Amino acid sequence: MQNEKSFMLWKDGEATTVTTARAKSVWRYDVCALFVIITVTSLDLWTKSLVVAHLSPPNGSNKVSLIPPYLVLEYRQNSGAAFSSLQNSFVLVILILAALLVVGYIYFRILNKGPLYYKIVFGLVIGGALGNVIDRIHNGGYVVDFIFFRIPQLHFKFAVFNIADASLSIGIILVFILLFFVRPAHYAKYLKNRPNESA
Repeated sequence: MQNEKSFMLWKDGEATTVTTARAKSVWRYDVCALFVIITVTSLDLWTKSLVVAHLSPPNGSNKVSLIPPYLVLEYRQNSGAAFSSLQNSFVLVILILAALLVVGYIYFRILNKGPLYYKIVFGLVIGGALGNVIDRIHNGGYVVDFIFFRIPQLHFKFAVFNIADASLSIGIILVFILLFFVRPAHYAKYLKNRPNESA
């Protein structure tokens, strides 16, 4: 096209020339990921603040049944990891740091490149992790959990969790599905032989 302009984009330590349209598309994907991160983190912190204000003792009612007896909102303090695992464990700190490093590294590899669905999935993971990290720092070592799901007829009780836990878990499951069950050919073309895209 005569009006098509070139754009220098930094990829894998090298400046690569891509078209203006392609560059705009790439940046939109990262903006989408940022939007997901902000949305998940904000929704998580907002719902936790509501739970603390209305359900925490001594003034709160402590429990609210949404779909009795299956879905209940209940104020809990969780000093462990997601779904109340690894309570008061030093291993938790190591796992959180390792997970953040891995997620950060992987996202850095797809920064300015990669398909949209990868960006959204990593947005869910990063947003969930960020929500719990902020809450843990704010509360001095614990996070607020409040979603309690159970099926009494089957004697099933799911661990109490929050929005960040749900986002983080869904994101991790989708990451594994994308990495191990979806053919990597579409993703690989963003990591190899990219100079051909500008031809």
